[in-house]
Amino acid sequence: MRDLIKVRIAAWMIVCLGAVQYGYAQSKADEQLDSAIVIMKPALVRLHVVAVYDDQGREQKHESAGSGAIITPEGHVITNHHVAGRAKRIVCTLANKEEIEAELIGTDPLADIAVVKLMPEQKRDFPYALFGDSDILQVGDPVYAMGSPLALSQSVTRGIVSNTEMVMPEMFWPFQFRLEGEDVGSIVRWIGHDASIFPGNSGGPLVNLQGNIIGINEISFGIAGAIPGNLARKIAFELIENGAVARAWFGLEIQPLLKLGDADEGALVSGTIEHSPAHQAGFRPGDILTYFNGQAINVRFAEELPILNQMMMDCEVGTPVQAIVRRNGKEITVHVTPVEREYVLPKTIEVKDWGITARNISLFLAKEMKRDDQDGVLVTSVRPSGPAGEAKPPLSSGDVIVNASGRSIKDIDDLKRVSDALTEFVEEPVSVLVEFERNDEHQITVVKLGKRDSGSHGQQLRKAWLGIAYQVLTRDIANALDLDETRGIRITQIFDDTPAEKAGLRVGDIITAIDDLPVEAQEIADIEVFTVMIRQFDIGSAVTLDVIRNKKKTEIPVTLTTSPRPPAEMDKYVDMNFEFTVRDIAFMDRVEQRLDADAHGVLVADVVSGSWAALAHLAANDLIVAVNSKTVDGVETFRSLMERISAQRSEKVIMQIQRGIHSFFTEIEPDWE
Repeated sequence: MRDLIKVRIAAWMIVCLGAVQYGYAQSKADEQLDSAIVIMKPALVRLHVVAVYDDQGREQKHESAGSGAIITPEGHVITNHHVAGRAKRIVCTLANKEEIEAELIGTDPLADIAVVKLMPEQKRDFPYALFGDSDILQVGDPVYAMGSPLALSQSVTRGIVSNTEMVMPEMFWPFQFRLEGEDVGSIVRWIGHDASIFPGNSGGPLVNLQGNIIGINEISFGIAGAIPGNLARKIAFELIENGAVARAWFGLEIQPLLKLGDADEGALVSGTIEHSPAHQAGFRPGDILTYFNGQAINVRFAEELPILNQMMMDCEVGTPVQAIVRRNGKEITVHVTPVEREYVLPKTIEVKDWGITARNISLFLAKEMKRDDQDGVLVTSVRPSGPAGEAKPPLSSGDVIVNASGRSIKDIDDLKRVSDALTEFVEEPVSVLVEFERNDEHQITVVKLGKRDSGSHGQQLRKAWLGIAYQVLTRDIANALDLDETRGIRITQIFDDTPAEKAGLRVGDIITAIDDLPVEAQEIADIEVFTVMIRQFDIGSAVTLDVIRNKKKTEIPVTLTTSPRPPAEMDKYVDMNFEFTVRDIAFMDRVEQRLDADAHGVLVADVVSGSWAALAHLAANDLIVAVNSKTVDGVETFRSLMERISAQRSEKVIMQIQRGIHSFFTEIEPDWE
């Protein structure tokens, strides 16, 4: 019994000691977290980005959010390319809630790293974070993911390093994490960790206990993945210094050694790109690469390949490199001189005159398309209602424009120069003979370039008009009103200052005849019968209406007037910069929206999705009453104001909007590039 008591006491003491040790460890961890937050938080940044993508022949804009960290006292912020690499406008929110605009300094889709720079009104130094050494990370090390998940305020989640060599599993094939055509996993070996990250965390720092950046959070597949800090730092500071990343290209394709192959060291040459430096140097598929630029090579697993790719891309462009391969049991020395590596997909440009988005042809694209040269403009999307979309045959995505009006087209600048020369002094669209390649076919078409319909429309012939809204007196309604088989229409609304109002007609009156001509309306489908009858009379005609009011028949004389212009015929203005359409207020607009008689402005008829106007939350049927404090009384005034804004390239356009019973101001912040 005494021994049992001793055992229980000992066990209790062990539990207590463990609890104390756990409590101490937890307290220590909390203390380290607090320290890391204090160090890192002043450098945290939330990015609000207006980015552009091409679709339907136009540059479409959309809003997104991400995270970043200040890494220099001048205000350079590191983030992901997929956050800011396509940015037109960037606003950064600092840890103290201050908002500062930023500009894109450089971006690298291959490593998914971008750098933006804070642009305060007055130059100043910013608190910034330091990088730690990501190469010394070990599985189990505690880490903190910091950023702005879901665009919320800056937050911190805690976890441990799960994997220091994370790559895309082969079971994911054919999926590859590609940005702008670049295989990010070809050079990035992610730091896997279990600190929770969500959309909006992208670009935010992964931080060690010392409050230093050891990764840039990028992906999450249940387990989160961060770009190693050492790679991110190298790319970021090269972007800061040069605005771009220079890399060597050999055209040498490498894969890990085959499991059933004879080689136990080296890397397998799977092929070379035709006419590339590696191809010209004599590398062959099946070669085993054992040495490259003085370094022994050994790639047995997929996790080792990104490091080799980094090493090869870091070679100096134009400087010969010695390699040793084993071929048929013999060692062969190969000398190869790399050229500068281009990105796979050049930047997409909107060519408004053509109604297309397009890009130049990179060396990679030319190879993929099996073209002999890089001449031409690759169409990436077409606006169906634009010049290229209305051509017969129309241009389509994937076509390569090689000639316009007999002039060879080498790139987008060529295309723009030719277009400007053809349309500079003309008032009507010009028919341009265009040669283009579609797969292996050489086709031609005619594209009409130049001034197009501004949005104004011709007017239909005005007709006689009474000025009412009505419904058909159906059999059921007639019976319910004890009117038996009476036919006609029932007035549901009297419009202000119209013949109907002046004649004393009332809501509920039933019109059965016009000048003794019966109104043969008895079914819902007969809704247009009365309108057609009224339109048969001349404008200004005096007619007599047979009316039933309170079950009593009466005759009411009316003098018909001219029908008002319908909304579709009102003068319009299409703003090509902000991509929205406005029109003058029609009579029926005032009726349907219950606008006061003295209401002024222009009504928004259409807003193109992904436009600057859409980003400013402008919507159809909004009434624009003022622009930059200038009153708008109609389309012509609005046109004049917007053309002046375009000529002056105003930084901001402030519009006063009336939406139903609500009024507000909205800002459009264009990028005049």
